[in-house]
Amino acid sequence: MISRRNFFFRTAGAIGGLLYAGKSAQGMADEIAGRIPVVVSTWNHGLPANEAAWSVLENGGYALDAVEAGVRVPEADPEVITVGYGGLPDADGKVTLDACIMDEKGRAGSVCFLEHIMHPISVARMVMEKTPHVMLSGEGALKFALANGFKKENLLTLEAKNAWKKWKKTNVGFSPVINIEKEIKENHDTIGMLALDSKGRLCGACTTSGMAFKMHGRVGDSPVIGAGLYLDGGVGGAVATGSGELVMKTLGAFLVVELIRNGLTPDEACREAVERIILKIPDYRKHQIGYLALSSKGQTGSFSMQPGFEYAIRTKWGSELRTVASFL
Repeated sequence: MISRRNFFFRTAGAIGGLLYAGKSAQGMADEIAGRIPVVVSTWNHGLPANEAAWSVLENGGYALDAVEAGVRVPEADPEVITVGYGGLPDADGKVTLDACIMDEKGRAGSVCFLEHIMHPISVARMVMEKTPHVMLSGEGALKFALANGFKKENLLTLEAKNAWKKWKKTNVGFSPVINIEKEIKENHDTIGMLALDSKGRLCGACTTSGMAFKMHGRVGDSPVIGAGLYLDGGVGGAVATGSGELVMKTLGAFLVVELIRNGLTPDEACREAVERIILKIPDYRKHQIGYLALSSKGQTGSFSMQPGFEYAIRTKWGSELRTVASFL
């Protein structure tokens, strides 16, 4: 049964669609052109990532190249403790990485539980472009990466190792902590990025080292198409951050895109996806979830469960870090 609130949103969206359909083709093109190119990404480490992506977009480049170039920045930055090199390890002291990428045509590539490779996003793109598969994991993903020219590296920095040793001394099991990274330095979580280029091509990427001190072998939502990332080139895209288990249980990114397809704005769709978790997951207050969306017309939106989530946006007018509204 559709709630009164959802009925209102869908009816408004349908009416809006009819009004939009009444515009001239030139009018629609002008409206879209005023918003693109644009790139958005999660958290404050999205600011430098967006700049790398923008260097591709401002020259008329492909959104897929932009999102790959963008998220490679935090992957290689040892100061970012939740992505790639310098990421906090799992319970066994191993840095294991997850990443996925998706283009405007619906093609996707993903890697999970990958060790020793600094740029899992580039391996994910190669899975998409060179194999008949979507996801490779663990030793298989590593073997594929090495066979395709990637170099094996030590991703565990001294600071991350010391943080792990300190955690081991507490003699407590793993439990999710909201913004655990803030206890160590001003940093956050998964980076998810969405870009719409000057030709209207929408692409996305997501990469992470996962929850700090997770069980060895744990894989979160970030490499799962439909959970941590999903997009439809003619509708919009979404990325998720926070406790991946909750996102996977509700296929959050897919849900956001489908809500946009049904007439909700990106803001409304992100809020609805958060509320879906609240309705279904009893202990939601112990977790942080944030969604970020970008429509195929260049409209952005976001919503989170807990306060503190931010996203970065880069357009021809400059760069900005925006604070996101939250349920709690």
